[in-house]
Amino acid sequence: MTRLIVAAGGGGDAVAAAMVHAALYGAEERAVILTYAWDRLLIDPLPGPRGTADFTGLEQLTPSVWAVPPTARPVDPAGSTLPRLASEVPHTLALIDPDHGAEGIARQLDELAADSAPTSIDLLDVGGDVIARGDEPTLRSPLADALTLAACCRAEMSVRLLVAGPGLDGELPVEEVRARLGPLVHTFTVKDTEPISSTLEWHPSEATGMLAATARGVRGLCEVRDAGLLVPLTDESPTVHEGDLGEALERNVLARALLRTSTLDEAEALSREVCGYSEIDYERDKATRLKDRPGTALACEAVLPRLDEFEEQARSRGVTHTTFRHLTEALRLHGSQRGDLRRFLIGIRPHRYTAPLWHIPHRAEP
Repeated sequence: MTRLIVAAGGGGDAVAAAMVHAALYGAEERAVILTYAWDRLLIDPLPGPRGTADFTGLEQLTPSVWAVPPTARPVDPAGSTLPRLASEVPHTLALIDPDHGAEGIARQLDELAADSAPTSIDLLDVGGDVIARGDEPTLRSPLADALTLAACCRAEMSVRLLVAGPGLDGELPVEEVRARLGPLVHTFTVKDTEPISSTLEWHPSEATGMLAATARGVRGLCEVRDAGLLVPLTDESPTVHEGDLGEALERNVLARALLRTSTLDEAEALSREVCGYSEIDYERDKATRLKDRPGTALACEAVLPRLDEFEEQARSRGVTHTTFRHLTEALRLHGSQRGDLRRFLIGIRPHRYTAPLWHIPHRAEP
């Protein structure tokens, strides 16, 4: 290993880490990407992050760090994108296990650094939650980012903070993110998306999908998530900036509260205290609501009138693009139908696919 990249929020941050690595360090080098197994409920029906006990077939790297190879499998009924991602990127995916809080994650970092002496260590976040205060009312998922920030600040080695796609997660206004960013490190181009282009055909990450789309030249206003957040796609979107790790910790009240945590339960309790909620509680509530919504075969023809209605309303909001994850939610479909919906719509209206987003033209099509 020559590089270590910590994917701050897991999920799409791990996909973006592969793109960042190729752009900054070249395709020839290899890295360890340390990431949560924390997928949205359409992939993993169990709330919260998965730990080592939730997988079979992991490979031990250090006493407390385990790699997720392509042959690993989540223990039913859990789900995870990591084994498939491991088969598509040329890097080692290592599992962040948050069961022991920031203390345990810092120990994982120290063990990896001692074992492999990486040339560089980066903490990567897509969107910029990691440089938030941690208690902003617009934040939806501050716990994962704050926990990795706290762990990186506890670790013994030097860590560089990188923010890709300022504002693309829809949780902080891009103006707020911009004001807290350091120097520009890189602006992504079409070529930079090549290492993850096939992954984005199936991976549900919205922020990383928008990051790649803007690198390919897509501009406009994208509607995302179940809440229908509006995210501007601008010339600033496909950029990577450096941040100041110490300043980020000083600013982030949640991360400071998490510094001495030694269990995930403790971290979650502090999130409720600081932010007034825990994103894992939100996932628990949503999982309960979705439990009785069965997955069935997609009724393709029934989808089209609802799609037309959604797009007409979206146009009135100025929306030019959306994600297939959001479409699945907006059309009141089961999460398991996202792939079928994507294939059906691309099949009948291929000109509307601006990979990996769905384009909503300013006028309805005949």
